[in-house]
Amino acid sequence: MVPNDELDQGLSGAELNREREDLVALAERFGLPQTVSGGPFPPSQAGEPLIVDTDAGGDPDDAIAIVLAAQEPTLALVTTVDELGGRRAGFVRLLLDLLGRKEVPVVAGADLGNTRLDCIAGLVPESATAQPGGVADAVARVCAGSDGLVRWVGIGPATNLAEVLTARPDLAERLVVTQKGGAVNYRDPERAEHNFRMDPVAAATLVGTARIPKLVLSDTTFTPEIEIRRGSTLHRRLSRSDALPWAKLVAAHLDQWFEHFHPSTIQHDALTLAAALQLPFVGLARERVLVDAAGRLTVNPTGHLVRLSVTADYPAFLGWLDRGLEAVGTPGGSR
Repeated sequence: MVPNDELDQGLSGAELNREREDLVALAERFGLPQTVSGGPFPPSQAGEPLIVDTDAGGDPDDAIAIVLAAQEPTLALVTTVDELGGRRAGFVRLLLDLLGRKEVPVVAGADLGNTRLDCIAGLVPESATAQPGGVADAVARVCAGSDGLVRWVGIGPATNLAEVLTARPDLAERLVVTQKGGAVNYRDPERAEHNFRMDPVAAATLVGTARIPKLVLSDTTFTPEIEIRRGSTLHRRLSRSDALPWAKLVAAHLDQWFEHFHPSTIQHDALTLAAALQLPFVGLARERVLVDAAGRLTVNPTGHLVRLSVTADYPAFLGWLDRGLEAVGTPGGSR
């Protein structure tokens, strides 16, 4: 159904039909109430294959998200983006191996030529960097192994996803996309949010081609309420002499970030993962948006239909994050 406020804006018949079609699609993909048919709610995406696309090796929030994603039995593939000559993929491979997920393939994706965000110096053995390429083919294999939807969690620039959507447009209907990226009211109005800024063309492809993607915005994630600080309880837990090998790897990664960039890391990416898993921490609202040439996101009635994050329950999210890290071998305690 079309809200009355939209009917009052003088939309054409074609535009109203497009709106109805979009709403039906939204209900079918995300289990929204009051479907046009009045039928039962569609099933959730729980149990569907999970793909994580990451620029791990820079800000350690990616690594924390991967630790949590590794606990999902449905994790089927991890792809890396904004590569450092294969070292991001090698880092992810090593981390997954230490977490007991050796069966999950890691595929090295697009290299955007950036070298600044490198906080894994000396952490990745040479043998681990030789991960295969071919993101689109790898995603196609995951889709071929399932009859239903496939969950895509983008926590880096959208370059790999844009490649998939361009090379295999048939997969757009299969991928339920949740992307960390974009901002409606970014803290620097002259610039775009980091992930969209790194590849604005890919960001526009994501917004224009993916089917009603969820965008977890910087407006929602950029808050000290979900940061891990140097010397915090969690940092000390990961750094303990008796910590498990995966925890020591993440601690060493954190130390490089704290030393070279910032004394804290905000958990943007774990919050995005939680949204993709349909956990009740992130509130979403339907909007139409456009992406400009710089990667800046604007709400525009002529734009593409997406779901934008608008609220978050940070305490509940942090409880989930703490429990997830405890489950794989860090001693209990708050951040």
